[in-house]
Amino acid sequence: MAIRGDVAARQALALPADGGEMGAAASRLDPARARQRKLPEPPPVTEHGPARVIAMCNQKGGVGKTTSTINLGAALVEYGRRVLLVDLDPQGALSVGLGVPAQQLERTVYNALMEHRTTLADVRVATDVPGLDLVPSNIDLSAAEVQLVSEVAREQTLLRALDSVRDEYDYILIDCQPSLGLLTVNALTAAHGVMIPLECEFFSLRGVALLVDTIDKVKERLNPELEISGILATMYDTRTVHCREVFSRVVEAFGDTVFQTVIQRTVRFPETTVAGQPITTWAPTSSGAAAYRDLAKEVIAL
Repeated sequence: MAIRGDVAARQALALPADGGEMGAAASRLDPARARQRKLPEPPPVTEHGPARVIAMCNQKGGVGKTTSTINLGAALVEYGRRVLLVDLDPQGALSVGLGVPAQQLERTVYNALMEHRTTLADVRVATDVPGLDLVPSNIDLSAAEVQLVSEVAREQTLLRALDSVRDEYDYILIDCQPSLGLLTVNALTAAHGVMIPLECEFFSLRGVALLVDTIDKVKERLNPELEISGILATMYDTRTVHCREVFSRVVEAFGDTVFQTVIQRTVRFPETTVAGQPITTWAPTSSGAAAYRDLAKEVIAL
């Protein structure tokens, strides 16, 4: 999709105070279910690379970025794709969610970004899911935000680092930190597409316009090929009218850019974090696993 920064889209993201006619409609039906269509099975691949790079980005925390990065990556692997996950958050949640003790590692993504002789290939680690690799992160990465300021072409540091591994994978998913700082700008500069996980809640909705503005600026000044791959509704609860209103408003603003797949609330996701596994292996028959497999189908079809 071409990035939309138009006024109409921003106005559509403003929920009416009383719910209005849309609230009445949303109370009668589930707008997410109404959009469901059967998704085709992805074709097999005979060779790998070069990778399509997707940044998982939202400046608001707690919207499901890390969960979606892990589980989308694992689902893509099930369809025969090779996937590299890049943890670009100093909190290291992506690494923890895959059971990797990043705090004990001598080299992480920080070293690949800041040391000229260290590559992403040097710091990546294999996960328990064959075909799914991880570039881990820990608190050391917080220093990179300051140190990169004095670097030449600082916004392209990650782009250059990805060159050493791009041809080995079909997809590279970057888990961004919950901010619009220099690390996130690096991810957007390196990416072909941006996936925006969006909690179906009003305060999450308010930040989308700001994020779209940032994407517009990166596209204009640093990365002309950047596109919004899609908006992913997460933590969706069919029981609440408010949740359905938010989803309807996002679809109204962004149309087909909103993924058909919707990630519903389930207790399975916190369990997978403790287990250090994707939901596709921890609870392979669950509704959450099925949802991320559907999302993988949509991503492959882009």
